[in-house]
Amino acid sequence: MARTAWKRPGSPIGKKGPRKANPAYKRRSRQPWSTADVRMLRQLAKGNTPTGVMSIKLQRPIAAIRSKAHREGISLKPINRSPYNRRTTKTRAAKRRR
Repeated sequence: MARTAWKRPGSPIGKKGPRKANPAYKRRSRQPWSTADVRMLRQLAKGNTPTGVMSIKLQRPIAAIRSKAHREGISLKPINRSPYNRRTTKTRAAKRRR
């Protein structure tokens, strides 16, 4: 019988067991979101918390947090940052001095 090409001896594909020895969150994937979880997600998003910190506090993967926020209509973009195109060029700054 021929060996499958994707199962190489040193490859992590096809290996069983935990992916990380000590994950930062418990495996809560595919578990339903409670109203308290969604409320905390809204509160953390309002406080400009990074998604990595949210994943540890909610004990869920980052992808699950992003998808739930998208479904609920919660914006994860920081509110207090100015847009990138706001920098003035040298010509604008020179005109202001006059």
